[in-house]
Amino acid sequence: MRDLAEKIVDAREAVRAVAERRSRGERLVFTNGCFDILHPGHVCYLQQARRLGEMLLVGLNSDASVRRLKGPERPVVCECDRATVLAALESVDYVVLFEEDTPLSLIRSVLPDVLVKGGDWAPEQIVGREVVEACGGKVLSIPFVAGHSTTGVIERIEERAVRAVSGKR
Repeated sequence: MRDLAEKIVDAREAVRAVAERRSRGERLVFTNGCFDILHPGHVCYLQQARRLGEMLLVGLNSDASVRRLKGPERPVVCECDRATVLAALESVDYVVLFEEDTPLSLIRSVLPDVLVKGGDWAPEQIVGREVVEACGGKVLSIPFVAGHSTTGVIERIEERAVRAVSGKR
């Protein structure tokens, strides 16, 4: 197994690694997200994504990007820790942090063979779809695992905290 540090790369390193592996005939699957508070739904989703090719690159929103997208209370887990946890997953080959609100620049750089997002995204809504399809790639939406969401986890934690403070169990 590769060292976690080898799996967390910048965009330039990702382009080089992808080119080297493509030269051996491997297909790149790309997905992205905040992945704040990793849960079983994320793990299942990433395993399904990985099965679509020989390597999986995860574009990870930076802390600043997550705050712009989700609000000032997010992320709960810092980008370094989120990247480390993602890199520890067997299904993930590379993790690349990006500062922008969308991974379009990263998608243009690596030109994935398969671009995937979770079930709340219709393929025509997925950022980078036009780029990937223009190069002959596929764009897919993978169904969610019911009952698992970061927002749901955060809400349960907040509800328990309120109950604990109020003395209600």
